[in-house]
Amino acid sequence: MKKHLLLFVILCTAAAVSAQSYAFGLKGGLTVGSQRWSDFERDPSYKMHGIAFIESAEEENNFAIFAQGGYHIKGSAMRNRTFSNPINGDLFRPPAYEFLFRNVSLTLGGKQKFAFTGASKLYYMLGVRGDYTVSTNLAQYNDFNEQNPAYAIFPFDDSEFIREFNYGLTLGGGMELPFSEFVGMLLELTINPDFSLQYQQPAIPNVTDPFTSMSRTLPERKVRNLTLELTLGFRFLHKIEYID
Repeated sequence: MKKHLLLFVILCTAAAVSAQSYAFGLKGGLTVGSQRWSDFERDPSYKMHGIAFIESAEEENNFAIFAQGGYHIKGSAMRNRTFSNPINGDLFRPPAYEFLFRNVSLTLGGKQKFAFTGASKLYYMLGVRGDYTVSTNLAQYNDFNEQNPAYAIFPFDDSEFIREFNYGLTLGGGMELPFSEFVGMLLELTINPDFSLQYQQPAIPNVTDPFTSMSRTLPERKVRNLTLELTLGFRFLHKIEYID
């Protein structure tokens, strides 16, 4: 049912765009990834993203319906953290770790535009977004988790815990800077919160602590994505004129 609804929305967007002038282009830039884990906040990750887009283009260029698809690396990191050795209590600082989810996204929404200077436009945008997780880097932490089962501080590379399909919003704003009637640039800043959980691991009971031989329960772990994206791109206008 969800797939049929998504296909219907895409076809409606394509039909609306094809019936009039439209703009399209490519854009990309910096993704600052943030994740709120159940126990504490992680440090941000810094990656790149790329997006292809198409939007309606009315004569006054005051409003547009858009669809865009992109590749986004979301996640978080652990940097400059100090831990205590469970054997002797000594403090140590491990190297930086990143927890990355490589997602492809589809966003459908609208832009409201305002005149700025000359032919330039300022705009704000709001879209509904769906993500599919292509891969992660969690497998590189399997050895540590297996060797330290009672102190598994990293997420598990387990398909039961990793959510493949996620959804959320894209909201933000930007500026269109035309070079000519048909070619221009855009600069955009968006915030992209997920409503669904990227990772959800239930509590795991009866894990033996190798240092005390006592059993303990690993707490439930929930991970939700939030990204801030700074984007620069090119916009091309395909203008349709009707002649009587």
